[in-house]
Amino acid sequence: MKTLIIIPTYNERENIGALIPRILEQTDEVDVLVVDDNSPDGTGKIAAEISEKEPRVFLLQRPGKRGFGSAYCDGFRYALENGYDAVMEMDADFSHDPKEIPNFLKAAEDADLVQGSRYLNGVNVINWPLYRLLLSYFANLYTRIITGLNTKDSTGGFRLIRREALKSVDLRGIKSNGYSFQIELLYKIWLKGFKVVEIPIIFVDRVKGKSKMSKRIIYEAMFMVWKLRLQRLLGMLK
Repeated sequence: MKTLIIIPTYNERENIGALIPRILEQTDEVDVLVVDDNSPDGTGKIAAEISEKEPRVFLLQRPGKRGFGSAYCDGFRYALENGYDAVMEMDADFSHDPKEIPNFLKAAEDADLVQGSRYLNGVNVINWPLYRLLLSYFANLYTRIITGLNTKDSTGGFRLIRREALKSVDLRGIKSNGYSFQIELLYKIWLKGFKVVEIPIIFVDRVKGKSKMSKRIIYEAMFMVWKLRLQRLLGMLK
């Protein structure tokens, strides 16, 4: 299965150069696309240098900071236009372990979307402060209650999506970022009847670089679940 791993970046020079080789050594089945929002720290330059030497690595350089969700949507379009069978979402900060990639590919043999779950078997999060852990855990519980999603980790950003499931979503209609982007995409695919499975992962908080989490991202996710529920009731989801 020809799979493209999409990594949105903004000021990740401390991580990206080490992460890409770790990904490529896991399997020959994956390529890597870095979607960089003109990082002031030179992340895009590092990715460009790697892509010049490594034919499985590509760079989509955007003119400015346009957001996490937008970066993924541009990456999805790139994957569809270039004939990939599946895409993977992955953070640039090593919070998602590259060694899990073969497990996603294996699970995708019998699923349309494979969600890496921090909460499938208890709580598998390392080095998060308690308030951040509680926020994430209860955000997922809140999402399940409001939307009816049966996944324990709807906000996680380590996932694989097969081509047909991705094509079923109108990417032009997705304007959200952060947690809400992950919820919206997952919900729309699940609602269309595609098979969603979760596999356990261990999430390790970043060691280098700065988190992009903000209050705006949290509030957006809180309102997004109600927006999705209302749009479903009104038959407006695409």
